[in-house]
Formats: sequence, structure tokens, C-alpha cells
Amino acid sequence: MNFFTSAMQPYIPFLMLLGLAIVVAASMIVLSHFLGPRRPTEIKERPYESGMPPLGSAHERFSVKFYLVAVLFILFDIETVFLIPWAVIFMGNGTVATGFLLVEMLVFILVLFVGYVYVWKRGAFQWD
Repeated sequence: MNFFTSAMQPYIPFLMLLGLAIVVAASMIVLSHFLGPRRPTEIKERPYESGMPPLGSAHERFSVKFYLVAVLFILFDIETVFLIPWAVIFMGNGTVATGFLLVEMLVFILVLFVGYVYVWKRGAFQWD
């Protein structure tokens, strides 16, 4: 029991702060729900679109192209996320075999480039 309390000693201030943050956040949400003013009107319940009245239904179907572009954006964004740690290691102290890292990243970029050319040829970047 004494070992557990001595091992937890450095974490007690952090746990107290975390508990306080959770209590304050929860109490602010609950109090604003019960104490906040409620005067709903039809105008307040309507969706707001840049000061313009909404046209049509909010449940319109999107084109598949929209989702395809979103997925492609995520794919190429993830490519950038993988490039940053690689560059840090490659330009670092040089303890890792830099030739292997260079070939590995060139193969990775080549695969992504082939995918880019594929979706380009399939017309994914042409917006109708």
C-alpha cells in the first residue's frame, strides 16, 4: 500500500486538476441547459444560411463525386502526415540507414503517384 501511494504522489495534482476540469465543464453544460432562456420562435428554429432564406430541402442528395474528392483529399493529406516523420528521421542524426529510407520513401511516393494518375485518368478531378 505504501508503494502505491508513493508511486502515485506525482500524479495527484494532475488528477485533481483533471477532476476539477470535468466537474466545471459538466456543471456549466447542465446549468446552461436549465438556467438558459428559452423563447423558441419559428424564425429562430429555421436554419441560417448566410442571411438568405433556405431554398429547397435540407435532405438533398450529394453527388458521388463530392465524396470521392473528399476521400482523395484525405488520402493525399495522410501522405503529407507520413512524409513529416520520415523527413525528420532522414535529416536527423544519420544513425538509421539513410539509403534504405530514401528508397522506401521513393517507393511510397511512386505508389501514391500511380494512384493519383489512376484517379486523374478516371476523371475524378473533373467537376460537372
